[in-house]
Amino acid sequence: MGLLLLLYLWPASPVRSGTLEDRFAPPAGAARVKLVEGSFGAWLRQLPLLPQGSAVLLFDGQKKARQDVHAAVVDLDVGTRDLQQCADAVMRLRAEYLRAAGRPIAFHPDPGKPREIRWDAKSNWQKFLVRLFAEAGTASLAAEMRPLGKREIAPGDVLIHGGYPGHAVLVLDAAEAPDGHRWILLGQSYMPAQQFHVLVNPAGGVWYDAAALDGTGLATPEWRPFLRRDARRFD
Repeated sequence: MGLLLLLYLWPASPVRSGTLEDRFAPPAGAARVKLVEGSFGAWLRQLPLLPQGSAVLLFDGQKKARQDVHAAVVDLDVGTRDLQQCADAVMRLRAEYLRAAGRPIAFHPDPGKPREIRWDAKSNWQKFLVRLFAEAGTASLAAEMRPLGKREIAPGDVLIHGGYPGHAVLVLDAAEAPDGHRWILLGQSYMPAQQFHVLVNPAGGVWYDAAALDGTGLATPEWRPFLRRDARRFD
């Protein structure tokens, strides 16, 4: 395991319990897809989790009204303001990965325009995140990512409806059968700001059939179905 896979720079909960890969075995007959060591997808596969049975908490410490949509809660702080919602959590995880990798971090809050929100090692991390969450969202994130096209969906990709409001879920892992059939594991934050969590599949279990993107759509518990045209990839 590469060093980068172990770098999660936010404070750990004292009850941190295992990783995404430890917790969720691939579907029967399938195996996790191979990932490039040090890639965003490989980093997501090792995300730390809170103990089994943990409730999803809102930014104010209250329990989320629906506790039936998650299979696990990621050990990632959510802050004390109603800011780290769906696209914000995706940007947060991407930014945390880039920070751990020592790579440049910049997002473009105005869809189609060059203005940047950039962080460097001399900046205050929390102030950067607050500004990012306040100024960027699903519309800007969708605009600056590349459409997936006909490529296979993979860990690190995003299913996103850009809008006001919109929604975004992050592909956390993928598994594949010998015949090439692919399943994906999804995570989200939501409104109001809440802990990032691994989604259950409304059809059963936790893995989603990626083929649904090319059919009637991939349905998650709290949003309308996503189609292939809604899939995006970071550069």
